[in-house]
Amino acid sequence: MNEDWAERKEQEKNDGYNSHLGFMNHISHWEKSGWKASQTNFTTGVRGSLHTNQLLTRLESLGVKNKNTREAIRNRTVQKTLSMSDMILKFFFIALNSKTDWTLQNIPTEIVNKNMQDLIYTSNHQGCDQIA
Repeated sequence: MNEDWAERKEQEKNDGYNSHLGFMNHISHWEKSGWKASQTNFTTGVRGSLHTNQLLTRLESLGVKNKNTREAIRNRTVQKTLSMSDMILKFFFIALNSKTDWTLQNIPTEIVNKNMQDLIYTSNHQGCDQIA
């Protein structure tokens, strides 16, 4: 995986959630709860790429102590990422080479419904900075 890309994504995630972490830690301190929030990023790239040592170390920091379990999670993450990339490419091919009505009939219903919900949400919340 391109190290510059990975480092840039890491920084984007840290920057993006910094205010949330600060808020949670402020409330925890204010309420004297003793909790300390921290952030652990997991990033996979296109075609299933990931920084293996980083992933395994971060899984261990979350309490996944068994090496075989961490390796199984890594393998499954790569498989799922590759599967998702393959699905995206198939949908892209269908969209380029098909009529819209036929395309919608051949995409699994739960995906169509989710995308339609997102589309409706987006159109109802134009001007929002973040869209779910």
